[in-house]
Amino acid sequence: MVKSVQLIDARTLSKLKWRCRRGLLENDIFIDRFFRRFEATLTTRQSQGLSALMDLSDHDLLDLHLARKSLAQIDVDLDRDDVREVLCMLRTTP
Repeated sequence: MVKSVQLIDARTLSKLKWRCRRGLLENDIFIDRFFRRFEATLTTRQSQGLSALMDLSDHDLLDLHLARKSLAQIDVDLDRDDVREVLCMLRTTP
């Protein structure tokens, strides 16, 4: 059985982009690159994972981007498939 993949709509994307604004320039650079590459194909599952990451402090988020810490080290509840998928997408270089 194949699960259907639902893309997020333009309004949800706009709200998500607003929510993703960060205080550290380094995080903004990672997130901007993420949206430039993936915004047209972003799924509801991925948007949920990204939203969960946005609950982190700027320094914890940067530690994850740079792989200085793991999800489990920061918050064991974040160590789940949707968050891991988005983190991998964030770390992907063009």
